[in-house]
Amino acid sequence: MTTIQESLGTLGLSPREVIVYQALLKLGPASIRDVASEAGVNRGTTYETLKILAGKGVVNYFPRGKRRVFQAEDPERLLSLGEKRQQALAQAMDRLRREVIPALKQSQTEFSPGNVRFYEGDDGVELVLRDILDGAALSPTRSYSVISAKTLRKHLYRPFPNFTRQREARGISVRVLAVGEGGDDAELAERKWLPGKATADASYIAIYPPKVAMITLADENYPVVVIIDSAAIASTQQILFDALWELL
Repeated sequence: MTTIQESLGTLGLSPREVIVYQALLKLGPASIRDVASEAGVNRGTTYETLKILAGKGVVNYFPRGKRRVFQAEDPERLLSLGEKRQQALAQAMDRLRREVIPALKQSQTEFSPGNVRFYEGDDGVELVLRDILDGAALSPTRSYSVISAKTLRKHLYRPFPNFTRQREARGISVRVLAVGEGGDDAELAERKWLPGKATADASYIAIYPPKVAMITLADENYPVVVIIDSAAIASTQQILFDALWELL
């Protein structure tokens, strides 16, 4: 698959549609027979492909005698095709958030082994950080809570270095109970400290109801992640966090 085919494929054009469109661009106004010859596709398939492309607005046709002559729209038209697809995706995402996901959650069992998920490595850390942002963005308070040990901090944002900027851009706030000294100041972030040894075990606990995520190190540089999707567990952890926060 060529770069052009791959790029146009994201706009919904199949490899054959791209080949036929490119052939028509090269020929200018042309008959089905000429397009089929240039594209190396049989005439029947070429005709069906041209009709699909015309429906997508990137090909038009006009009569010439008893025949139809096809011509490609300017490649700039592909931008509008991309914009329509982008709008459709945005609408689909909105329906997912407002209707589909809440409906699916209503049919979900309250708790099962599937509510506990395990991940490993930097990919797992990035996944949970993105899940925290998405989950917190949907909460009424647009916030989450964290207990973080100093020994894990240098590993945490390695796979997602612009996490804090994205959190701030999305207007998500965080309260952090930091175990040990340190921690950078940031917008929409409050921090309190718990006493801890420099060699305290590496751990990170994020509470973003209805989920709790935990990150630790299996060895010096290899993180492991657990996500528990349970409103009851998240609520209990939040109560404990809030009580400790008020005492500090």
